[in-house]
Amino acid sequence: MLRLVLLLLLGGTHATHFLGTMMTYYPKQTHADGSVTVSLRYKLGFTSCYHSDIWSCLGYCGSLNPTLQEVDMEPSGEWCQREGTMTTLIFPSYLTQLVFAGGNWIDYIQNNVVSWRAETFVELGIRSDTRKPNASPQSTIMPAVRVPSNCQRDYDLMAFDPDGDNVECRFGSDSLLNQCFSVQSCTLSFNRTNSTNEGPYAVQLVLEDFPKQTITLTTVYGAQTTKTTSQAIS
Repeated sequence: MLRLVLLLLLGGTHATHFLGTMMTYYPKQTHADGSVTVSLRYKLGFTSCYHSDIWSCLGYCGSLNPTLQEVDMEPSGEWCQREGTMTTLIFPSYLTQLVFAGGNWIDYIQNNVVSWRAETFVELGIRSDTRKPNASPQSTIMPAVRVPSNCQRDYDLMAFDPDGDNVECRFGSDSLLNQCFSVQSCTLSFNRTNSTNEGPYAVQLVLEDFPKQTITLTTVYGAQTTKTTSQAIS
C-alpha cells in the first residue's frame, strides 16, 4: 500500500512549506538469511529546495541514507520538486512500514487536514505467480498540481504495477475533501467551483495492488499468506 500526499492548488493561492510526496519500492536481491535488498524511490514537493526529509522504518530495516537531486524549481521560488533514492536491507518476516511525517501540513489549508503522514507498507513475500518478491504499485503523478477553479478536470494518476496486479486508488481515511473532488479507477476528478473556494487542498490518496488470481506469498522461513483478488497485497 502506498499513500500519496498531494497538494492541489485552486486558483493562485501560495502554500508555504510542504507540497506533497510519494514513495515506491523495488526488490533487488534476496539473501540467504531472508533479507532483501530494496531500492526506495520517492518524490518530494516543497516551497524551497533547502527543506529536507527524514523517513523512519517501522519494522526491521537497515540504514536509510537518502540521495536527493533537484528535478525542477519554479523560477520565482514558489515550489521545488526533488527526487530521492535509498537502498536498504529489509527483513520481510516483519511487518515493514516506511513513514514520512511532520508537523502542520501547510498554511491556509481549505479542507481541514492539519498534519502530513505518508506511508509505504512493504510486502516482500515470494509470489507464487512470478516466483519473485512482490513489488509496489507505481504512480508518476507530481506531488503538487495547480487546478483552475472554473474548469472540470480529470487527472490520471498513471498507476500501474510491475507484477501485473490490478491497482486501485482511494482517499485516505483522513482526507476531508468536499464535493469538489472524487476518485475512481485511479483518476482524480475536480468539479468546477466558485472563487470563494480557492486555496490549497491536501489530497491524501492510497494506492493498493490486487492480484488478478489467488496467489500465495511465502517468506524464506516458509510462512505463507494467501491473497485473493479482493485482498490488497500491500
